[in-house]
Amino acid sequence: MRTKPHNLLADRLFRGITRGFALFVFVLLAGIMLSLIWGSRDAITAQGFSFLWETQWDPVHDRYGAWVPVMGTLLTSLIALIIAVPVSFGIAMFLTELAPSWLRRPLSTAIEMLAAIPSIIYGMWGLFVFVPLFQHYVQPVIVALLAPVPVLGELFAGPSLGIGLFTAGLILSIMIVPFITAVMRDVFDVVPPMLKESAYGLGSTTWEVMWKVVLPYTRHAVIGGVMLGLGRALGETMAVTFVIGNAFNVPDSIFSPSNSIASALANEFNEAGGLQKSALLELGLILFLITTLVLAASKLLLWHLSRQEGR
Repeated sequence: MRTKPHNLLADRLFRGITRGFALFVFVLLAGIMLSLIWGSRDAITAQGFSFLWETQWDPVHDRYGAWVPVMGTLLTSLIALIIAVPVSFGIAMFLTELAPSWLRRPLSTAIEMLAAIPSIIYGMWGLFVFVPLFQHYVQPVIVALLAPVPVLGELFAGPSLGIGLFTAGLILSIMIVPFITAVMRDVFDVVPPMLKESAYGLGSTTWEVMWKVVLPYTRHAVIGGVMLGLGRALGETMAVTFVIGNAFNVPDSIFSPSNSIASALANEFNEAGGLQKSALLELGLILFLITTLVLAASKLLLWHLSRQEGR
């Protein structure tokens, strides 16, 4: 049966429109990157690559360094992932394998509601509720308990201020748990029941089924969910601004106040001008490059896992 001319024309038109939409994404990304490079040209010319490892941020003398906010961004995101990934995996495992049917829907809805809470609410809750409790009742206990331990004593040291890198990372972990949990739960649900029933039939426990059957089957999607949460953590602004301390100081421990790229932009961009504004735009460019490298690393990891499966 021959295809009618108008159907062939409509198919070509539809294909061209969808291709244009796909190419528009690349054009948009290129435009954002070029605009950031153009806006930060003064800072790039003035300080060159030393901007990456300089620690001072001095608008009076026009000396700027990105090391403190870059370190703060990476450390808070790492803390958030260390906390959120195991918690998300446990919640997803409970929802798919252990929870009774009457509890699954309400619990899933409650977790999804956490994702709908605005980030500024998380920041306000963290500053006015969590920080005082953590400052007076939790942080002194942790510092006293880990002080004799050689490495951990230095990592968890410092005065009990409540705010700092650890608090920001903890608040971020609460924010990204719903995203990672939702992805894990959905992909765990699509695992063929025959695979799990076969493992149970061989005498495997629930943990063994999840660790040796479900997780290997869904690891590509799980890594994608973790990268989604990491992307949210890297770019989060308001919640981090409330609780990180906003100090351009190299942290002595994870309890020290510091700064992140997003919080530095939020705090200073409104009043910035000249070289300071250019330096802030360069910080935005660095954050853009960090997220790009994280995405590229995740794609490389998935490609490596796919090659191993082929073998």
